[in-house]
Amino acid sequence: MSEPNAADKLLENFTVDSFTYSVAQVRATFYPKFENDKSDQEVRTRMAEMVSKGLATLEVSLKHSGSLFMYAGHEGGAYAKNSYGNIYTAVGVFVLGRMFREAWGEAWGSQCSKKQAEFNKFLESNRMCISMELVTAVLGDHGQRPREDYVVVTAVTDLGCGKPKFYSTPDVIAFCRKWRLPTNHVWLFSTRKSVISFFAAYDALCEEGTATTVCKALDEVADVSIPGSKDHIKVQGEILEGLVARIVSRESSEHMEQVLRDYPLPPSEGDYLGSSLRDIWAENRSDEKQQIKALLESVDTSFLPNYMDWFGNDVADGHSRNADRSVVSKFLQALPADFCTTKLQEMVRLMTEKRFPAAFKCYHNFHKINSVSSDSLHFKMVIHVQSDSAFRRYQEEMRHNPGLWPLYRGFFVDVNLFKNKKGIAGESSQEINYGSDTNAKDGLANEDANLMIKLKFLKYKIRTFLIRNGLPVLFKQGEAAYKTYYLRQMKIWNTSAAKQRELSRMLDDWAVYIRETYGHEQLSSFSYLSEAEPFLEQYAKRSPKTQALIGSAGSFMRDLAIIEGSRGEERDIIPSSPTPMVKDEGLIVFFPGIPGCAKSALCEEIMSAPGVLGDDRPVHHLMGDLFQGKYWGMVAEECCNEPYSVILADKNAPNRGVWRQQGTY
Repeated sequence: MSEPNAADKLLENFTVDSFTYSVAQVRATFYPKFENDKSDQEVRTRMAEMVSKGLATLEVSLKHSGSLFMYAGHEGGAYAKNSYGNIYTAVGVFVLGRMFREAWGEAWGSQCSKKQAEFNKFLESNRMCISMELVTAVLGDHGQRPREDYVVVTAVTDLGCGKPKFYSTPDVIAFCRKWRLPTNHVWLFSTRKSVISFFAAYDALCEEGTATTVCKALDEVADVSIPGSKDHIKVQGEILEGLVARIVSRESSEHMEQVLRDYPLPPSEGDYLGSSLRDIWAENRSDEKQQIKALLESVDTSFLPNYMDWFGNDVADGHSRNADRSVVSKFLQALPADFCTTKLQEMVRLMTEKRFPAAFKCYHNFHKINSVSSDSLHFKMVIHVQSDSAFRRYQEEMRHNPGLWPLYRGFFVDVNLFKNKKGIAGESSQEINYGSDTNAKDGLANEDANLMIKLKFLKYKIRTFLIRNGLPVLFKQGEAAYKTYYLRQMKIWNTSAAKQRELSRMLDDWAVYIRETYGHEQLSSFSYLSEAEPFLEQYAKRSPKTQALIGSAGSFMRDLAIIEGSRGEERDIIPSSPTPMVKDEGLIVFFPGIPGCAKSALCEEIMSAPGVLGDDRPVHHLMGDLFQGKYWGMVAEECCNEPYSVILADKNAPNRGVWRQQGTY
C-alpha cells in the first residue's frame, strides 16, 4: 500500500457498521486559549488578591516574537500551529536539531548523535510533545528580525494518559536542563508588594520599554528570577513583544528553587559548524521544495531518519483533500474504543453540529502505512480553529458542560478506523483517572486557575499593529483611512496624548514614504521590515526624542538580504514631519520648481554673510548641478551628519512629496 490513490480507494470502500471502532489519540497540542471575561484591570486586581491571600504565585515570562512549533519525536511528528509537513516544520526541525548539537557539542562526536536518538526515543515511548517559540529571520517578519535563529521551549505536554497534561514551569525547566534545551526567562512574585511593583513597572515601561530596561526592572522587583538560556537581547534584540503573566501554584517558588538546586544550568559544549538556516535558505530560495529537502538533509539522521511527513512514502503528496469530510463523518459514526476517543468525538461533534468556525483536515498517516488494510485505516487530523470566536463560544459550552475537554491551540490527533467483530473490552463507557490538573489540585476555582494576562509593549505594536497590519488600509484606502486606523488603535491602547502626537508625525511620514516608493503595489507584510527598518533607523537619527520613540532599528538589516520582498535598490529614506523650527533644530531650505529663478545666486549671497539667520548654526550650500547620483540622498546624509545645521537645497523641489520626504531637521 504505497500510493495515495489506493489509500483514497480504501477509504471510499470503508463502510461504518456495528463492528467499526475508532481510536483517537492527541499527538501534539499547545495550551488552551482562554479569554478573560474580566477587564485587564480586574484581572490584575484579582491576581494581586490571590497572591496576598497566599492562594497562588504570579508567574511572568518573556514573549519571544516567532511562531508556534511542536515536536513529538521523529515518528510523532513536527507541527506548526495548524499544519505539518511543510516549510515551517522543516525550518523548525532544522533549528531544533542544530541547537541540540550546539548544546551537546561537537566534542561528544558520536555521543551527540546517541543523545539525539535517546531524546527521540524518550518522546516516543512516553508519548510527549514539546512546544516552542520558533524565532527566525526567514518565516515572516514580526517586530524585529532576530539576530539568531533559535527556539525557546514554552510547554512540555504528557499525552500518554489521553487528556493532555502540561508540565509546571519548574518541571519544564528541569526537563529542558536535563536535555539541554533552551529555556525562557521567568520571574516569580509571591507577595502582594512584589505583584503591585511588577504591574507598576510595566505601566511605567509599556510605552518606552525595551528588552534591557524591562528585564532589569523585573529583576529588581521579583522574588525569584530565572534567566533564560537564550538571552532575548542577544538572540532577538531590544524590541520586546511583551510579557505573559499567569497565576500558578503557591508552592511554585519553593518548587523552582529546588529545581534550580537539582538541575544547574548545563554548560555549552561548543558551536555547531554546519551550514546555517540563512545560508541554506538563500542557496535554495527559488524552490520551496528544494529548500525543505536541503534543510532536512542537514539534520542528523539520528534525529530525523526519514522525511515521510514532508514527502510521503516515495510519493509526492500525502494529502487526500477528498478524504476530509468522509474521515470526520466516519470517525463520529464509529464506536469509540476508549474514553479518550469518546471525549474527542464529543468535542468534534459539538463543533460540527454548532457550526463553529473550524476545519477538520485529515491526512494519510504515512508512519502507519505498513499497518493500513481494508479493515484498518490511519489518519492525522488537524483541528484548525479559524477564528478566536470559536474559543469564546467553546468556553461558554464548557461552562454548561464542565466535562468537555478544552479546545487546544495547535491541535493534532492520530485517528485509527478499524473493524473488530469480537468487540472491544475496555474503557469507552467510563472515565479513567488521567491525573489531576495542577491548579485544580491546589484548590483554585477554574476561572482562577486559568487567570492569565498578556502585556505588550508599544515599540513592538508600532511595528506590527500600526505599520505591518496597517498596510492593506494604507494601500487600498489611502492615507486618510490609514490615519483613522492608527488613531483608533492608539485610542484602544490608551496611548498617552504626547505619544500619540509623536507617533502620528512618524506614521504620516511612513505613509508618504512607502506610498511614493511602491505606488499602488502593496508592500508585502511577510517582509515589511525590509522597508520599515531602514525608515525607522533614519527617522530615529533626527533627535534624541525620535531615538527614544523608535527604540532600536536597522542594526542587522544589511546582513539579511536573504529575505524576499525587498526592492534592493538605493533610495532616499529621510522623511520627516513639518514641525515648527526652533533654534536647536536643523533646517532645509527648499526652492520651487522654477528654472532660472536665481537659486544659486541667492544661496551664494547667504553663504557670504555669516550669521544672516540670526544664530550660530552651520550653513551648507548643496548645489544640485555639482552632484552626481541621488541628490536628495546626499541631502539626507548631510542632515544625519549634522542634524542641527541649515541646508540650502539648491535644486528644484517642485512637489509636496519631496518636501515631506526630506522635512525639517
